[in-house]
Amino acid sequence: MINKENLTMVTDFYEITMANGYLENGMGDEIAYFDMFFRRIPDGGGYAIMAGVEQVVDYLKNLKFDEEDIEFLRGKNCFSERFLDYLRNFKFSCDVWSIEEGTPIFPHEPILTVRGPVIQAQFVESMILLIINHQSLIATKASRIVRSAAGRPVMEFGTRRAHGTSAAIYGARATYIAGCSATACVMADRDYHVPATGTMAHSWVQMFPNEYEAFAAYAKVYPENCVLLVDTYNVLKSGVPAAIRVFKELKPKSMGIRIDSGDIAYLTKKARKMLDNAGLKECKIVISNSLDEYIIRDVLLEGAKIDSFGVGERMITAKSEPVFGGVYKLVALEDEDGNIIPKIKVSENVEKITNPGFKTLYRLFDKDNNKALADVITVDGEEVPKEVGEDEGYEIFDPNAIWKRKTLTNFYSKNMRVPLFLNGECVYECPDIQDVRKRCEEQMKTLWDETLRFENPQTYYVDLSQKLWAMKEDLLNEAMEGMVNR
Repeated sequence: MINKENLTMVTDFYEITMANGYLENGMGDEIAYFDMFFRRIPDGGGYAIMAGVEQVVDYLKNLKFDEEDIEFLRGKNCFSERFLDYLRNFKFSCDVWSIEEGTPIFPHEPILTVRGPVIQAQFVESMILLIINHQSLIATKASRIVRSAAGRPVMEFGTRRAHGTSAAIYGARATYIAGCSATACVMADRDYHVPATGTMAHSWVQMFPNEYEAFAAYAKVYPENCVLLVDTYNVLKSGVPAAIRVFKELKPKSMGIRIDSGDIAYLTKKARKMLDNAGLKECKIVISNSLDEYIIRDVLLEGAKIDSFGVGERMITAKSEPVFGGVYKLVALEDEDGNIIPKIKVSENVEKITNPGFKTLYRLFDKDNNKALADVITVDGEEVPKEVGEDEGYEIFDPNAIWKRKTLTNFYSKNMRVPLFLNGECVYECPDIQDVRKRCEEQMKTLWDETLRFENPQTYYVDLSQKLWAMKEDLLNEAMEGMVNR
């Protein structure tokens, strides 16, 4: 685990001013429900990957305000002493539910919900969004890149291009969950057991009189796994010939060449032929150099001879679309008798209208092939059939076009969320990263090929139950009537 610094103050200032305001208005203990969800999948894709839950758990378990924090806030001259005393004695007491890491997620689903005193539930917004938005973004991008490699290993090489140290470490973690085989980031290996890998830089080659001497020196130090960078000067005229000479003379146990520039398809085909003609068919070819899912897909279609990929900046920064866009919205309050009062945010932009109330998320799977058929968001406590046979049916409909309806048969359902905290106590044991990675691999197999397309994927169904849709419609009508009567 990364060095335990106190991250409590990594928050937007308005969350602290609102917390002070709630307390001063006697509202601090009112129970509120907040949902995290996102509205659009990056890169126009068909799915996203949930990641970062372990870090959210760690953050919530360690929430506290140090005296240094309190003195800083006192110096802002806008917070009451009563509020500062509240922070001094702060103890997290919320309930939290979440979709587990490695699971495909879709727009408008409540991927994480916090229930508790409004001061607390509001305060944790920034860190929850920061953590889940970042890691889910990188995991989603990495998943696309891994799929484009068509079974070939993809290594994460982006440490030096990440947006800071945490982005490098947590980004490497997210790429591993999504299927990358290794990382260049040593700390990600030390703290999260993401296998670290690496060979040499061009500077190693430049330190020697020529490529042959540079490669020979490296092979003597690393005879078990010798991968040589062959594009410092000229790939085909000097780099590959020097590598061939070293491999034949020193016979390392495992050997490979890496090409980091130039026309990938052309160079790999030529290099492969040279290696095979030299009797080195076991020698692997590794490619790097500003790769993404489209470049990888295209060079493979062109017949490039590649055994594995090293992908850096375009994955660790999600360069093509570097914002995940998850939001955190109030969806309900709870009165003194425990009754849940749904709340809705109305907008002229239909996409920004929230789904009200405390909810549960179910995924429906085909019983014959275990493919995901649709997700249904329900009012919490509302029943969705656990199993439906061939002769039964369960109707779903598009909440944005309710005349589009479909009756599903022969499926089973699964509640996709688990409790992380109850009354502020952690009740969730974060799984080992290998188990998270395995979950991601297995869950990706439940998605249809049409959803996995890079361009124009089939939109996955995320529907509201009839009861939730009726609740939303009633609240919208009330809001509209209120506007008309003003």
